[in-house]
Amino acid sequence: MSRAYAIRQGALSDPAVLALLQAHLDEMHRWSPACKVHAMPAERLRAPDVTFYAAWDDEELAAVGALKELSPTRGELKSMRAAPAYRGKGAGRAMLDHLLAEARARGYEWVGLETGRAEAFAPAVRLYAANGFAECENFGEYVSDDFSLCMARTL
Repeated sequence: MSRAYAIRQGALSDPAVLALLQAHLDEMHRWSPACKVHAMPAERLRAPDVTFYAAWDDEELAAVGALKELSPTRGELKSMRAAPAYRGKGAGRAMLDHLLAEARARGYEWVGLETGRAEAFAPAVRLYAANGFAECENFGEYVSDDFSLCMARTL
C-alpha cells in the first residue's frame, strides 16, 4: 500500500528542507566534477522562475522537488530528492507526479531534466524512464557527456 504524502509549496526556511537540500548538493559533488553539478542551492530555488515543493509524511520530510519555467511551454525538473528514510517508499514518485501535474496545469508541452550517469543516479534514471522520460538532446546550458544525462518528455 502506497503512502499519501502532503505536498506543499515553499518551506525553504524549514531546517529539515535545508538539510536535505545541502545533503543533495554534497552528494552531487561526491559523484560529479564541480562543473557538472547543476543542483540548485536554496537561494536559487527562491527565484521567481522556480517553484519549490516539499512532500511530507505527517511532520516528517519525505521528498523535495522544484519546477523551473524555461518558457511559457517548457519546464525543467530541479532538486528532485527523497529523504534517505523515504527512498523506495514512493516519495520521489509522488513528487514527480505532482511536478508533472503542475507542469500540465501551467500549459507546458515539454519537461526536461538533467541528471547524472554514474551508478548512484541509476534509481533516479529508472524512475524518470518509467514515467515517460527518455534521453534527449542537450538543452539550456547542459551538455550530455560521460557525467551528465539530459532527459525529457512531452506532456
